[in-house]
Amino acid sequence: MRPTFMRSAALLTVAILAGCSGNGGSPVPSSGGLASDFVARSQASAPVFESCPSVARGEDVRCFAQVRSDIRGLGPNSTPAGYGPAQLQSAYALPSSTNGAGQTVAIVDAYDDPNAEADLGVYRAQYGLPACTTANGCFKKVNQSGVQGSYPAKNGGWAEEESLDLDMVSANCPNCHIILVEANSATNANLGASVNEAISLGANVVSNSYGGSESGATNSNYNHPGHIITASAGDSGTGAEQPCSYSTVVCVGGTTLNTASNSRGWSETAWADSGSGCSAYVTKPSWQTDKGCTNRSEADTSAVANPNTGVAVYDSYAYEGYEGWLVFGGTSVASPLIASVYALAGNAASENYAQSIWAAGGTSSLNDVTSGSNGKCSKNYQYICNAGVGYDGPTGWGTPNGVGAF
Repeated sequence: MRPTFMRSAALLTVAILAGCSGNGGSPVPSSGGLASDFVARSQASAPVFESCPSVARGEDVRCFAQVRSDIRGLGPNSTPAGYGPAQLQSAYALPSSTNGAGQTVAIVDAYDDPNAEADLGVYRAQYGLPACTTANGCFKKVNQSGVQGSYPAKNGGWAEEESLDLDMVSANCPNCHIILVEANSATNANLGASVNEAISLGANVVSNSYGGSESGATNSNYNHPGHIITASAGDSGTGAEQPCSYSTVVCVGGTTLNTASNSRGWSETAWADSGSGCSAYVTKPSWQTDKGCTNRSEADTSAVANPNTGVAVYDSYAYEGYEGWLVFGGTSVASPLIASVYALAGNAASENYAQSIWAAGGTSSLNDVTSGSNGKCSKNYQYICNAGVGYDGPTGWGTPNGVGAF
């Protein structure tokens, strides 16, 4: 059964209300990933479906990958649609060909993608990137206890997320080593344990492309000084998400990225579905300088996330009839992209969470995103919902212009 790409008036009303809430709204139970559970969206002319349409029963978070449904999966030898490594490296002025050696980026997701390594090989071969395999020591896949060969249950939606994450790290940092840590399920306890395992295995940077409603002020699983942890801000507009809103995490929002006839060659606006928020629980860190939101503001930085200007990903573990070369969006794209920028900078050991981004705010090290909106906010902090000059919620201080802010 294929997902249908229509949204009922009731679902639309729920989505609007959730987007305007202070903490992202309540999770919607799912019966486990059947086609009837899909939440279809229409991004202008581009219909998409969500790899993790809701928070499943008994779990705490969902992933934020979105798949273009109008671009059918193509075989491994086909020409992909969507942005590839050359475009992403150009858009963000990255030293991808020279930097990243000796750095390890970990991806934390739930459940098993049985084709993760093989699909990563297809992506890297397509774009002429060096092989990254278990055999050559570049790639490692483990469960949340750090064990290879004994993995959690397979899950097609989360497999899409894992393929997306691995490909985005490869796109920006082809010289990096990659660790994929697969949590037993999408609970805070299991995913937090997986972050800890990633750090223990030597990751310099850890990317988390998932989130759920806020539930507290701190979480030691996401606090590892000397390491950078990134997280997606969410795809439901205004409303703080965790782990993104923890002050020990670099919170990553989303943009719409287009080519342009300017000196940069690219232009960006805030993506209408990018997450942002003013935390209900997390105390404002000393390095945040914005006024209006008296607690932790999210996001800190951003990267492309709009499926209309999405990225190419190869995923062969068929989910709802979609496999092969696909085009993805969602802030699940942005988190691993920013994680890999940190790896290119190679400064994680001396970083103080997102402080360097805030210190670089307003400088040429970041592309300021000055237009676009993701919802409605209190009159006291309109900037949390609306992009503008300087800091704003949907895009933070902007997108990378090289690695100077990281």
